[in-house]
Amino acid sequence: EVQLVESGGGLVQAGGSLRLSCAASEFSYGDNAIGWFRQAPGKEREGVACWSSSYGSTYYVDAVKGRFTISSDNAKSTIYLQMNNLKPEDTAVYYCATTAPFLCFPGGYHPGAVRVWGQGTQVTVSS
Repeated sequence: EVQLVESGGGLVQAGGSLRLSCAASEFSYGDNAIGWFRQAPGKEREGVACWSSSYGSTYYVDAVKGRFTISSDNAKSTIYLQMNNLKPEDTAVYYCATTAPFLCFPGGYHPGAVRVWGQGTQVTVSS
């Protein structure tokens, strides 16, 4: 059974950076896409970024393009979300999540298609 454990959230000022980590156990890169969702208070959970090794695809929601980067250390079975130039509107709980490997595209990476969720980590950006 795949398990996902996030870390790296915290409080940062606008313009600052954070790196989130997601350690995945019993995880197969070939059988999954993996990435990040976020949910702000009063808003729906949205896909932020995902990566599919087997399909060679990477997806970012428009709001984070050019600021966030998803990467992977396959030897450690850990994925990262480097978040630069953070804005107050990035404040949310961030969740690591897996899905089918062919769903890493706009409209495909959505909460209803998630196979496994992490527990979430809070990111707060102050203005």
